[in-house]
Amino acid sequence: MIRILFVCHGNICRSTMAEFVFKHMVRKEGLFDKFLILSAATSSEEIGNHIHHGTRKKLKELGIPFDEKKVAVKIKKSDYDKFDYLIGMDSMNVVNMKRVFGNDDEGKIFRLLHFAGIERDIADPWYTGNFDVTYDDIYLGLLGFFEEVKKKL
Repeated sequence: MIRILFVCHGNICRSTMAEFVFKHMVRKEGLFDKFLILSAATSSEEIGNHIHHGTRKKLKELGIPFDEKKVAVKIKKSDYDKFDYLIGMDSMNVVNMKRVFGNDDEGKIFRLLHFAGIERDIADPWYTGNFDVTYDDIYLGLLGFFEEVKKKL
């Protein structure tokens, strides 16, 4: 089983979008049972809050199922050992993950767009208000990521 944790600042916009889009992708390919896919925050600001209405709206628009009861959770040091991939949405997520996890000796921490061959951040729609652009970037990163992890199945 490949264990993935998508991470963003608050775990209500980008990381939850990545979590449910990726779950949808692997389910469509009949590979859902080969993955553990979750998401978390680097900050405590949104802990216990539900998925942002903009993320919910975008997922519904695309027909992507999601857990209405999902609430934001924060990463823990023990997550480093629990997951094979710790995927941040931006550079600050990566910095903050390394603060929690320590050194990334096993090379598990990435930015999502890295898997699409793009070394830039995914903008936070909490600030931009543009969930369409965020989805496009997340989807692009997930396509590249899915191709990489399929080689390990």
